[in-house]
Amino acid sequence: MEEREGCFRKETVERLLRLHFRDGRTRVNGDALLLMAELLTVFVREAAARAARQAQAEDLEKVDIEHVEKVLPQLRCAHQHGKAAVAFSANVRNRCFFRR
Repeated sequence: MEEREGCFRKETVERLLRLHFRDGRTRVNGDALLLMAELLTVFVREAAARAARQAQAEDLEKVDIEHVEKVLPQLRCAHQHGKAAVAFSANVRNRCFFRR
């Protein structure tokens, strides 16, 4: 996997995924790691952009953790009327990738 600036390292993504595996023998191929790294990058950038907009709405120049906490509910998948709704990015609208 080629390393790009602002992207998650392959090892980091694999460790994050392994936190949620039920079977320790589960394997993740390189393409899946690349996809997850890209999704995590999109997710983090969207969170940062929304937190910045929240700070601007409060007439503040500095983004603080409270701004991130305020936008977190928008970034989670919400289940409404039995259908998954995605709030974090127009690029992945109609798909639910992150579930708690």
